[in-house]
Amino acid sequence: MSLAKRLAARQDADRRSIDVAEWGEDETSPQIVYYGPFLAIEMDKVQRKHPNFLQNITLAGMVEIIVMKAEDKDGNKLFTLEDKPTLMREPMSLITRVAAAMMATESVEEQEKN
Repeated sequence: MSLAKRLAARQDADRRSIDVAEWGEDETSPQIVYYGPFLAIEMDKVQRKHPNFLQNITLAGMVEIIVMKAEDKDGNKLFTLEDKPTLMREPMSLITRVAAAMMATESVEEQEKN
């Protein structure tokens, strides 16, 4: 197997999830949002729309990441760009929490161990 194919397989296998109680159907069943690793090409796409994103992280940029990354368990996108205005009306702490998990190099569980 070529190096590129091994990298692609690793990226597919490195899928994580975050429970988002606020998006669940009721209080007892949170929405599980799945996402893959935050890739260099995705950061490039965000930085084209939001220059200096790493130095000046914006909520709009974080919403872009959520739209780009959020999937259901089967890998279907949960949001489209048309959903961005709806997400922009969500609490800042919620958007920050979800986007931070998606951008993290470690899973939430790994971070909590440290």
